[in-house]
Amino acid sequence: MSIDIDPLREADGITVTDHIENTQFDVYTDRPVEPRRRPESDHYFPVDASVAVETGAIEIPRVAVVETRAGDGTLLTHGDCYTMPDGTYHVGINPAPTKLYLTFDAGFSVSTTDRTTRIDLDAPGTVGLGFRSLHQTPAGTITAPTDPESLMDAVSLLGSALQTTSPERSFPTLRGHPPLIEPGDEFRVPERVEPVDSGVRIVVPPEYRYLYPVVSLAYYFAADVVPGDDPRIEGDGWTYPLEPGFEARTAQVLRQSFHMDCLARTEGFYPVDLHERETTGLDLDWGRLYDLPLAERLGEYLDVPFEAVEPELPQWTLTTDVRPDPENVEMLPFVAGELSIVRSPETVTPVEDDGGVGVGFLGGADRSSARATRREAPAGGIGLGDDEFVRGGASAAATRGADASAERGAVAAQTDFVRPEPVDTVEHAWVGDGVPLDANKATLDAYHRRLEAGQVEQSRISVLVVCNDEQMREEGNVADLYGLRDMVQFDIEVRHDLTRAEMRETLESDVDFLHYIGHVDDRGMQCADSYLDLTDEDLEIGVSAFLLNACQSYQQGEALVHRGSRGGIVTLSDVANSPATTLGRIIARLMNSGFNLRTALHVAKRELITGHQYIVVGDGGTTVCQSRSGVALVINLRNENKSGWDVNVGTFPNGPYGVGTMTTLNLNQDGSNHIVPSTINITSIDDEEVASFLDLENTPIFYNGELTWNDKIETIKDRD
Repeated sequence: MSIDIDPLREADGITVTDHIENTQFDVYTDRPVEPRRRPESDHYFPVDASVAVETGAIEIPRVAVVETRAGDGTLLTHGDCYTMPDGTYHVGINPAPTKLYLTFDAGFSVSTTDRTTRIDLDAPGTVGLGFRSLHQTPAGTITAPTDPESLMDAVSLLGSALQTTSPERSFPTLRGHPPLIEPGDEFRVPERVEPVDSGVRIVVPPEYRYLYPVVSLAYYFAADVVPGDDPRIEGDGWTYPLEPGFEARTAQVLRQSFHMDCLARTEGFYPVDLHERETTGLDLDWGRLYDLPLAERLGEYLDVPFEAVEPELPQWTLTTDVRPDPENVEMLPFVAGELSIVRSPETVTPVEDDGGVGVGFLGGADRSSARATRREAPAGGIGLGDDEFVRGGASAAATRGADASAERGAVAAQTDFVRPEPVDTVEHAWVGDGVPLDANKATLDAYHRRLEAGQVEQSRISVLVVCNDEQMREEGNVADLYGLRDMVQFDIEVRHDLTRAEMRETLESDVDFLHYIGHVDDRGMQCADSYLDLTDEDLEIGVSAFLLNACQSYQQGEALVHRGSRGGIVTLSDVANSPATTLGRIIARLMNSGFNLRTALHVAKRELITGHQYIVVGDGGTTVCQSRSGVALVINLRNENKSGWDVNVGTFPNGPYGVGTMTTLNLNQDGSNHIVPSTINITSIDDEEVASFLDLENTPIFYNGELTWNDKIETIKDRD
């Protein structure tokens, strides 16, 4: 069983361990309990594990929304403060590290503090607790020849993972992970992968450059993908052309249809107050649309011009460039499962072919970034100051290590950089040969590790900070930034000047996050006695995720991923010490707050122009821990007219809280749910409420455009 439920040792309640997602959390009761197994069928929604306890109260250590249904499943109410009379109830609590459901026969009340959610029964009794892992496992692996027409048959089965064809499939927990695809001589489909007859067909020429961009549509629409000359989407009695502008139109279809499903789903099992539904300019019969079969509903969606929908669409989260090569077919289910916008560029600009325009910091020491912070770099690049050095020097005066290579300004000759076309999304991933500037270098082995069921041996999160240079000890203080969380336990260790043997042992150990501070060059990672080159060494890597905050650390980081890590942040060029230290501290804060690698680097780039020297390698969705909100929040705060605070909150999908999740802000002026991703604007909030809101969670705050944190906000306000 993937979920274990055990009594707490030092408090009253139970601890819930999800061995698939590697999460653990506590549920508190008002008395000691001994959980006993109960049938999973006790609960209205499906669960993986079910127990019953005798208690008068249930409390979880996070602010959540409590949804109450009658015994027959009818939704009665939801919120964070209300009472209900005697009755039989099914209760859901969200967010939680797993789906959490209660069932009991009693009147009850719901209350929240700034850190907890509590349900008090009118009289103690039996409470059933059900838990479902948020992990989504593929039903199997489809084997197919890699010619485009055979792959069309495989892509047509991606939608078999959908748990419904209703608009509720816009919830991430009702989509399921698509089946995997692997090359083979014959087309074979596992028994558990069964096609869904949605009535939607996608017609494209049998070429990779046409097939790859429609994989997210094929998955979300459970569509049959068939060969044809004119790219189009078809239903019974309607056709929607995908030309001109094929890739742009596929992206528009995904964004428009998904948004309209989120609006229509409020007519179904979840008739909640949804901000996007309340503010939409679309005058449509949403109840009728909800009841239509998928193909008919999609046809009516696409009758609405995209220009009429576009103003209310949020910035989409992810674009993935998948080069139109047969060796990239195994990445397609992962890309589709993230509902990524997909492009398939036939050509790409090598960095050395553009004359250095826009390359920024690659190419020489005169373009290193000693003092760059936010916004713009001076014309002609950013030079090193007299008191600055890079993390792998170009001269005896600048280096940290006696024998550093003299060829330190440029990236290793065997590394081919490519410049993908810019994207309109928050995040950008790249699948194919070459090292992409400003994009996540996604790799298949890292994505497969996302699916591996790891066993939880301890509830604590292990963070190891390694500093292998005396001059960089300031960044070693990031250890103080990890573990700034209530209800999440960290084991944090700082080690200095590791030898080559000690570094090998460290990399092979079971560490959740490695924060490396030191030198890297073409000989590998600098250690106290020599260098450790991960591209040559045969290591079994145990480190799950990492930041290699050193010069030109891409190849060493790529080797970590190939040998066992899920993903990490690396550098593409020399990095000067001061901005590298600043970035390291920002990343430490963000990973501690539950951000994934891609979103963390996105936030860091807003603050530091030198952030463009870094990219993510491997699975950019990797997190170290979950945020209290589930989703990732970035707060923009202004108080320009002194009449009240203006709060702008960006919400980003994160871990199991994917695209289509709902979130609410704990602000009196905003009582609605919001779709993730979204940008939420609230104005004229008084000092007391803003202070209370910021105290709820450790989140990044851009105060008048400058990055700060909840525990630092008073310091920066005092400077104004």
